[in-house]
Amino acid sequence: MLSLNSIKDLKKLGQSIWIDNINRKMLDSGELKKMIGLGLLGMTSNPTIFDKAISGSADYDGAIKKLGKRPVFEIYDELTVKDVQDAADNFREIFDKTEGLDGYVSLEVNPKLANKSKETIDEALRLHKKVDRPNVMFKIPSTKEGFPVVKALISKGINVNVTLIFSVEQYVNTAKAYVEGLTELKKSGGDVKRVASVASVFVSRIDSLIDKLLDEKLKEKSDPELESLKGKAAVANSKLIYQEYLNIFSSPDWKELAKAGAGVQRVLWASTSTKNPAYSDVKYVAELVGKDTVNTLPDSTWAAFLDHGKPSDAVAGGVPEAKKVVSQLKSLGIDIDQVCAKLLEDGVKAFEKSFESLLKSIEKKASS
Repeated sequence: MLSLNSIKDLKKLGQSIWIDNINRKMLDSGELKKMIGLGLLGMTSNPTIFDKAISGSADYDGAIKKLGKRPVFEIYDELTVKDVQDAADNFREIFDKTEGLDGYVSLEVNPKLANKSKETIDEALRLHKKVDRPNVMFKIPSTKEGFPVVKALISKGINVNVTLIFSVEQYVNTAKAYVEGLTELKKSGGDVKRVASVASVFVSRIDSLIDKLLDEKLKEKSDPELESLKGKAAVANSKLIYQEYLNIFSSPDWKELAKAGAGVQRVLWASTSTKNPAYSDVKYVAELVGKDTVNTLPDSTWAAFLDHGKPSDAVAGGVPEAKKVVSQLKSLGIDIDQVCAKLLEDGVKAFEKSFESLLKSIEKKASS
């Protein structure tokens, strides 16, 4: 029996649950509406999700045939924008009811532009105009080239989901770009109340990589300390990021913007499915509940938390222990910052690869 309370109780603790998925079937079948009734408050997508939805089903074949004479990128653009628009319309009531806090759908800007700031800004502006929904966020990677994009879009009043954040440093630069963008928007006479952003921190991939490094060390020698650190790094890193969030959004600079009605850039926990079957299937939800946060869940984690999730405020506590985990790993030759840098590089490449795979699949379907 599904418990309505497990998802809705998270909201009482200050956390919103979004779904990390989108496809035509969930939009057409009424499944998304049903999930909203169970407490779902938003949605995220990425090139990998769209690749799976479009390449892995016949649900889009009719639309692809109709658009078949157009260039492949245009077909992709039409399909994804339509899904995002329809999803945003499903969430519009939540967006209005929460006065712009929730009810968002996220769309990734072309990942092949990830290292080109100006081109990414231009593409985000084009998409913003084309999608034409107030409750859509445009996803920009948390890279050196991405930070100026975040600042520029926020300064124009465009909602941004800053993605692929792994390290504390990336997070700090992300929040800084948001605050600077809002400051510019306010100076130019724009309404800071009408723009929203989330900082998407990727979680489980950190444990996957660090556990692998610990296992390699355990092959050399059995060590209880090494064993005890498995499954600890990702949540520890997330707790340290949340502390930075608390510091940044209580600073004097922020308080000036808050007086003008600006909303905080909430931390969004992403990549929260449990990859290791030895760990709880709701580990990266239960251990990261906190005020002013979002958790975007894949379908399996959504179902698991509905079934047996037990909400409790968790992310703000245990900070000394989190610092100790990071310090212990470093003393063993595992630098979490280096791990995060590798994961960022891999993440950017993975989204680009999914994007290319998706375009090839569309091209094949259009010509068959």
